[in-house]
Amino acid sequence: MSKAFSPAGAIFLARAIRDFGDGFVAILLPVYLIALGMSAFEVGVVATLALFGSALLTLAIGFLGSRHDQRALLLAASALMAATGLAYAAASDYTVLLLVAFVGTINPSGGSTSIFVPLEHTLLSGAVAPAARTGAFARYSLIGALAGALGALAAALPDSHAALGLGRLDAIRMMFLAYAVLGALGGLAYARIPRRTHIEKRPNAALGPSRGIVYKLAALFSIDSFAGGFVVQSLLALWLFERFEMSLAAASLFFFWSGVLSAFSFPVAAWIGARIGLINTMVFTHIPSSLCLIAAAFATSLEWALGLLLVRAALSQMDVPTRSSYVMAVVTEAERPAAASVTAVPRSLAAAASPVLAGALFASGHLILPLLLCGGLKILYDLLLLAAFRHIKPPEEKT
Repeated sequence: MSKAFSPAGAIFLARAIRDFGDGFVAILLPVYLIALGMSAFEVGVVATLALFGSALLTLAIGFLGSRHDQRALLLAASALMAATGLAYAAASDYTVLLLVAFVGTINPSGGSTSIFVPLEHTLLSGAVAPAARTGAFARYSLIGALAGALGALAAALPDSHAALGLGRLDAIRMMFLAYAVLGALGGLAYARIPRRTHIEKRPNAALGPSRGIVYKLAALFSIDSFAGGFVVQSLLALWLFERFEMSLAAASLFFFWSGVLSAFSFPVAAWIGARIGLINTMVFTHIPSSLCLIAAAFATSLEWALGLLLVRAALSQMDVPTRSSYVMAVVTEAERPAAASVTAVPRSLAAAASPVLAGALFASGHLILPLLLCGGLKILYDLLLLAAFRHIKPPEEKT
């Protein structure tokens, strides 16, 4: 039998596989639903239910993670991803698609908002030294973003349906089958993680001394995610399709470069975080990105809109590895699974509320309002985060 991967290596590989699938699904989801005859509002409802279901599963996984083998839970999550792809490839009824979105792993955000996250964060934090933690999360985010960017390029494949001898709808269904295969491949990567031989049973496996910090972070993160839900990747793609009549091929190319810029911002974020601190990095890269989004809402040409959105992409995700590292740093090791879950779930729940509102605004012709709401609320979040946590430093920043 081949030698097992290190936990970090297996997580990086599985993250790449999963985010490649999320990259093309986030773009194809609105295209698929509209091709089935659904409205922009109904697309928003699907996105909302997908994020809401993910939040509930993430909450359950976070508390199970400290009582059960995290490797086994990741394998189960991979099986759910495979089943989700198969169901979306086979179904065309709106009610069925809603149900699968709720209980499955469809990710309209194109980012890592899923049941995998608390488990991966916990394993990754335990696999590296504290001084290397932010760098490890930067690599984790870099790998995922690059894979997601390649997945965005793959979203253009259904436009070649004639050469493949398929109708366009059937070609999109083939992509959901590919998503199912990726779920199975991700499971094979997780299977290489060494099995835990002893699992410590902790009463309630819940938060202890860090409870107040975690709850406050969760509340602030929920503001950020509620804002982000107005422009999750599926809805941003829908905005480009409706506002500028952008083609699927052009959108996939744009999201590829957007993903590449986001990816290479992660190691930069780790470098900046080591010099000015994690909280400062999160705030002072995030505010300019929100201003770019607000400006893009008023762009009068596709070129200006895409340029501003690409600048936003280069800045907006720098808070991802720094945020993950910060949460894992300011809690005890025993609290990490619950902390990862408790900070992730309100984010997912809050993000689930806004896509349906954005879909309603799109359907009523208010195309710029979702972008304005997203940018304005994110700036509010950044200012509140800075005020509340600028003096609470992770161990490596204390002198």
